[in-house]
Order: sequence, then C-alpha cells, then structure tokens
Amino acid sequence: MSTTTAPLAGLRVLDLATLFAGPLAATMLGDFGAEVIKVEHPRRPDPSRGHGPAKDGVGLWWKLLGRNKRTLTLDLSSPGGRDVLLRLASDTDVIIENFRPGTLERWGVGWEELRAVNPRLVLARVTGFGQFGPYAHRPGFGTLAEAMSGFAAVTGEPEGPPTLPPFGLADSIAALATAYAVMTALAGRDLTGQGQVVDLAIIEPILTVLGPQPLWYDQLGYVQPRTGNRSRNNAPRNTYRTSDGHWVAVSTSAQSVAERVMRLVGRPDLIDEPWFAAGTTRAEHADELDDAVGRWIARRTREEALSAFEKAEAAIAPIHDVRDVMEDPQYRALGTITEVDDPELGPLRMQNVLFRLSETPGAIRWAGRPHGADTDEILAGLGLSAPKIAALREEGAL
Repeated sequence: MSTTTAPLAGLRVLDLATLFAGPLAATMLGDFGAEVIKVEHPRRPDPSRGHGPAKDGVGLWWKLLGRNKRTLTLDLSSPGGRDVLLRLASDTDVIIENFRPGTLERWGVGWEELRAVNPRLVLARVTGFGQFGPYAHRPGFGTLAEAMSGFAAVTGEPEGPPTLPPFGLADSIAALATAYAVMTALAGRDLTGQGQVVDLAIIEPILTVLGPQPLWYDQLGYVQPRTGNRSRNNAPRNTYRTSDGHWVAVSTSAQSVAERVMRLVGRPDLIDEPWFAAGTTRAEHADELDDAVGRWIARRTREEALSAFEKAEAAIAPIHDVRDVMEDPQYRALGTITEVDDPELGPLRMQNVLFRLSETPGAIRWAGRPHGADTDEILAGLGLSAPKIAALREEGAL
C-alpha cells in the first residue's frame, strides 16, 4: 500500500488505550493508512506486550495489536508528559483513550484542555461502562460486558452454567464500533468544522450484536434460554461428528436449505410435515431433525459430508481449530492470513486487514514495535531538541 493512496493517509491518531478495545480500534485505522502513535507509560508498557504466549521474550499478541503503530513512551501524569501530549494533540485528528472517567481531567489533559489546543480533535473515550451513570467509575473489562449484556446467559448447554468466551469478544466488538464511531465523528467534522467526544461503553455494542432480545422481552415477555448449539429460530442447526472423528456445523436458516438437507439425508418425508414449514416450528422438533442429520453424517467422513452438502447446495462448514484455519483453501484464496517480516522475530503470520478495497486497499506495513522505539524521532518531529528530550527522560516523563 502506498501511503499516498491509503484511504486514511494524513490522519493522525494517538492511541493512549490498553487492553483491548481502544488499541484494536487504532490498529484498524492504522491498517488503512492512518499514522498511529502508540503512547505507553515509560515504566509500565501496554499489558498486551505480556499477554499470552511469547517467543524469545517478545509478546506475540502485541505483534498483532501494535502493528502499523509507532511507539512513544510518555508519563501523562507528569508535567513534562502533559506538555508533550498537548503539543501532539494540537496536530492530531483522533485520540483514543480508555482511562476511568476523570483521569485525563485529573492530569490536566481532559477534553477542555485538548479542545483548546485543537478544536477539530475527535476524542474517543472507550470504557467499560461509559462516562456517566452509577457504574461509570468501576473498573471494566470485556468479560463484564459479556456477562452484563446477556451474552453469557444465552451461551452454553441448557442444563449447564452460563458460558464466557475464551477470547476478547466484547472488546473486539467494541473495537469495531469505536472505529466506526471515529469515522462517523470525522465525517461530522467535515460538516461542522468541529471535533467532538465519542463516549463508547463496552457493555453496549455486544448488546446490539445479540439481536432483538430486548424487543422480544418488551413485547412478549420472552427471555431467550440457553440452547447449546441449537437455535430457537430454525432446525436442524447443530454440530455433528463425522465417521473419522471430525466435527461439522450445519445451518438451515433458509427454508429452501432445510428442505435440501432433509432430502440429502434421506428424510424427505419430514418436509411434508406441517411443522416443517417455518424455522420456529422446526426448532420444536430439533430432536427428530438432529437425529436424522446426525446419523447420516456419522456414517461419512468429513470430506464425504462436505462434498455431499456442497453438491446439494446445503449449508455446512468444517469446525476448524487454528491449524485448519491456516491451511483452509478459502482463507488462502482471500489472503486472510498474511506474512509480515519482523526485525525481532523474522517472518510472522497473522490476520490480514479486515476487508478488501478495490482502489485504496489497506496493508500491514510492520508488526508491533519495541516499547518506545520511536520516542526520540516523534519528539524531534515536534521540534524538541536533543537536550530537551534528554531532560524529559531524566525527569521520568519519557
């Protein structure tokens, strides 16, 4: 990707956030050409650097989350750090932060001070519970959003406990929402000439993704139960084991697909049942439908089942682990996993940018860089002399 043709070229973003929604939103902007400066505390690096497995002492999650970002160390609570941040903010388009409400204000770099040096700034504030309300000052993580939103309550087997995802689901959804919110605020700036504050609570986007549950409850008093891999909206819909010990997933959200599946598995007679005509009534007969599909799949290998479903134009997918993802021909065709050369670890394979643009595509220019690697260069670009930078470092601001 040429930086002159990248769609977000010329956009400067300061990433002041940690773990994980705010930083991932900044990564998404950087993937399409924004200049992203990751600001970390001089003595307490972003926790993602130490999150999960490492190789040769280098955190691998950071290589993904920190890609396309330059790294700067800055103690925002120090006078020198405050002054540097305000100088940076004066020529910045977007700041993303996730401190508890009131923290930036306590340091003298809140919205009023930031707006004073740059009226066109967009400040994205990403917190667990938002900037106001009874929970606003609580520490908030994605796990709490997965619990509070209703996600955990509907996830898991009917007789089992509520189930949390083993990865940052709510944070990732919030990151997508934050990137969308930032671009919307920038579009608003084009109309008004003024920046604004984005207040994003991690507990909210995941609630939207969960669909019409509040509407169902409001109008019908209906509370969605845990159904395991089944759905209350259609059947058959489940995971099934093949004869060679693999698993596949089948979906029949469309009526025509449900009919094709039953013909394929040798039970066309069920199609004529009155209850088969709608997904919700099919779901009431999930035991019978699952038995028919499960028995058919259990007599076939994974490849045999996948091939037969494809020929029948019925919806099926293998249940992959990461080893399968890395080798899947569809992912390969899309370039979903790409290789990045890294000075610390050599070639790295990671997820590519989120989507493909035909004329101004995104790209991964580099993986996450070492802590503070670009501090001197960034500050020199602000006009700070080498002695001034050394003095800031001596006082602990860098």
